[in-house]
Amino acid sequence: MGVDRRLVLSGIALAAGGFAAWEYGPALFEGPLQFEPIDDPAGFRKIEGGDRSTAFDPFVGLSSQESDPNEAIAEARVRADICSALYGGETGSADVVPVASFSDYYCPYCRIQTQKLAEIENRSGGRVKVVWHELPLLGETSDLAAKAALAAKRQGAYVAFHKRLMKSAFRATPEYLRLLSDDIGIDHDRMVADMASESIQEELYDSAALAGIFAFVGTPALVIGKTVIQGQISDRRIEQLIELERTEGIDSICSTA
Repeated sequence: MGVDRRLVLSGIALAAGGFAAWEYGPALFEGPLQFEPIDDPAGFRKIEGGDRSTAFDPFVGLSSQESDPNEAIAEARVRADICSALYGGETGSADVVPVASFSDYYCPYCRIQTQKLAEIENRSGGRVKVVWHELPLLGETSDLAAKAALAAKRQGAYVAFHKRLMKSAFRATPEYLRLLSDDIGIDHDRMVADMASESIQEELYDSAALAGIFAFVGTPALVIGKTVIQGQISDRRIEQLIELERTEGIDSICSTA
């Protein structure tokens, strides 16, 4: 009986250890940070990330034209003030670390990482600010969901819409978006009108231009301060980078002088 009990306990311990390795393994075995400088844009650096959903054209879904002048216009616009384009003005306080998150609603890795980022921001007491960039790389439903979320933002409901779309098992369709807008309590007709607006198209072009500048070919992608990451990383690594960026500051690339 004693031997059987020991075998059962050993099995439970092995199972628990296996689960811990599966759940936390990447964080447990991460090595030291190894940065690679980026020539363009100057002052930024990158580290390697992990899993991602890959696409090849950051402007997919934005235009059916072979060559769209809006792409070049957007690149010039964001290059003129790349920190404002990334962080939306969240670079004024030395105590606040800005994070730019690029995601697609149908990228499975994004669903995990955006939740982690939201939790880190909520725990920070205002010392971490996440700016969400829509980067719909995975087809028409991704593009539709991104436009709907940006339209919801114009009614003060971006966070609620973003959370629901990230957790939903359903693909974005006009019918589903109507149900979602009614459930959240925003004006559906106004949302549909805004989805077709030039301002939302411009916002998507700007995020796509940033993705092109930083050579993002998939989601998720992050810029934490001046550190660029393509692919999923652990919450431990995210917090490690946030603390490093807080110590070093980003005045060299985002001077407010």
